[in-house]
Amino acid sequence: MKKGKVVIFSAPSGSGKSTLVHFLMKQDPSFGFSVSATSRPPRGEEKHGVDYYFFTPDEFRARIAADEFVEYEEVYPGRFYGTLKSQVEHQLEQQNILFDVDVKGGCSLKRYYGERALFIFVQAPSIDVLRERLIGRGDTSMEEIEKRVSKAEYEMTFAKFADRVIVNDNLDKAKLDLMAIVEKFLNE
Repeated sequence: MKKGKVVIFSAPSGSGKSTLVHFLMKQDPSFGFSVSATSRPPRGEEKHGVDYYFFTPDEFRARIAADEFVEYEEVYPGRFYGTLKSQVEHQLEQQNILFDVDVKGGCSLKRYYGERALFIFVQAPSIDVLRERLIGRGDTSMEEIEKRVSKAEYEMTFAKFADRVIVNDNLDKAKLDLMAIVEKFLNE
């Protein structure tokens, strides 16, 4: 069987990335979703190996030292997130994989998988539109929105490292663009 391919999504908060990822998963059953590892404890009904691979901070550090991650990030002191090489390789034997990661993780995954990966950066048409979308969610304080907008301005500088950029100013058009880009990549 031909090994699977990797499609990486990255974007600032409020760009519509999650909507496009879920759309693609529904449209193309050849994709599985990468399960990340974390050093945070499980929340609610989360299960090890299903929602995340849960490790203690010391276990996570030991796996870093053993070079077991494609990419990882220490988001807060002792709070790690990453992608296990073994998990991805096992999945790629059976299917294509979608990654929904931060911009640094997206760049790391693209470097690691090279031509076998398609790195898609999703962005809102402008910072003002992004701010409006975050406000429209109604679940975030203005202080937190401004932090996310500031972070988004920084994250948007990573768009130049992506293979393709989708400007999500019209969701239906963004979905059509996404399908065309991914179908072309899968058929190469």
